[in-house]
Amino acid sequence: MSQVLVASNRGPVSFSLSDGGELTMRRGGGGLVSGLAAVTGASRDRGAERGAGVDADPSEDAPGVLWVCASLGEADRTAARRSPDGRIDLAGYETGGAAVRMLDIPEGTFHRAYNAVANSTLWFVHHLLYDTPRSPHFDARARRDWQSYEAYNAAFADALARDAAPGAKAAIQDYHLSLAPRMLRDRRPDLKIVHFSHTPWAPPEYYRLLPDDLGSQILLGILGADHAGFLTERWASAFLDCCEMLPGARVDRAARTVTWSGHVTRVGVHGLGVDGTALRQRAAEQDVAERARALREQVGGRQLIVRVDRTELSKNIVRGLAAYRELLVNHPEWRGRVVHLAFAYPSRYDLPEYREYTAAVERTAKQITEEFGTADWDPLILQVNDDYPRSLAAYGLADVLLVNPIRDGMNLVAKEGPVLSERGCALVLSREAGAAAELSEDALTVNPFDVSQTAETLHRALLMPRNERSERCGRLATAATALPPQRWFADQLAALD
Repeated sequence: MSQVLVASNRGPVSFSLSDGGELTMRRGGGGLVSGLAAVTGASRDRGAERGAGVDADPSEDAPGVLWVCASLGEADRTAARRSPDGRIDLAGYETGGAAVRMLDIPEGTFHRAYNAVANSTLWFVHHLLYDTPRSPHFDARARRDWQSYEAYNAAFADALARDAAPGAKAAIQDYHLSLAPRMLRDRRPDLKIVHFSHTPWAPPEYYRLLPDDLGSQILLGILGADHAGFLTERWASAFLDCCEMLPGARVDRAARTVTWSGHVTRVGVHGLGVDGTALRQRAAEQDVAERARALREQVGGRQLIVRVDRTELSKNIVRGLAAYRELLVNHPEWRGRVVHLAFAYPSRYDLPEYREYTAAVERTAKQITEEFGTADWDPLILQVNDDYPRSLAAYGLADVLLVNPIRDGMNLVAKEGPVLSERGCALVLSREAGAAAELSEDALTVNPFDVSQTAETLHRALLMPRNERSERCGRLATAATALPPQRWFADQLAALD
């Protein structure tokens, strides 16, 4: 097969460093790792764990696959430095047998590119998160931050250009690397390049919040790719809408192409589902069973509403908790008969907006407990420590799964829950989640800003007959596994042929 290069901010593995200087490696999660493993056909059972020795020569099980990512800590940088040429061989680590190159980007450059631009600007634009009377505020400091974003993207483009064989395929991932496709094309016009956006894409009227020149650079950066991929038709259409604002760009809606300066970029939709077999196997392990037993004891025989999120502004946790409170106010018959289990894992704690949002989640949860809790009933269990096995256990036990983001590229929680449900759960789903395009027929959809509607929909979900719940859940699980990560990634590469 052709050489495949993958570029993303976070890589397929992370390293830790013992006091004695010994490196150990942890496999990364997510669909991209699983997809790469299937595409390369190199995920072999060659031992589940081993020390993190490095070897610059890829094994015969991993021909021509290189993953370029940022070093996210000192242990990552140490692993890269111990490799003769910075390439770390991962054959046998169940990551697709790829080699990985971890880029040692200066700390200040990384912080400004990742936090100030990618997460505080582009994420906010695409998820429509700005409080526009006060932000955004693009001044001289924002321009300096943008220079770091350019440098960060250039570091990836340089590494890809250096390591790519003639005619290789490069799969560049997400909003962190929006400029990299154009930069890479300028360096290596022989390569085939795909860029994939895991987030929503902002409509033109909101995209215009960006300074005109920076907004154009983002679009032109992605248009350096031969193929631009999105999770849903809605996000792909919004991208085409924005491209129509570019001077000199020609958008062909029927062919779904954008031509700029003689180069044609095809725009495609590649939905992402879950690997049902792998997810069920993980949920069958002992640590998940232990956590399920503990949850059953906490919940008793009551019905269970579950949500699993990071404390990310777009996830809309505070309004979800407010809806649960309104359910208990308007339908007192549920008091003592239902428990809300809310997983709210800390996210992006370097940013003040996220620290305050996490505090708001905790305040709201405390208010509900103080208002309604009794000696023998805790109406709300808030879990803030990241515990993946416990999340899997909660999926299995849920009667209702609440997924109410303000806006989401896809949202795999909405797909994982029905796959692992033991008795059939009802899914209350925001119409603004990308997953709604596939799941709305059997989910109960809500306007994520309408707290009262969400409360009444939770009431309806709790009252839903068990057989209807089970039938809907079965169809949701089928839809959730129809587009597994392996197919999602393979389709992106195939689009380059």
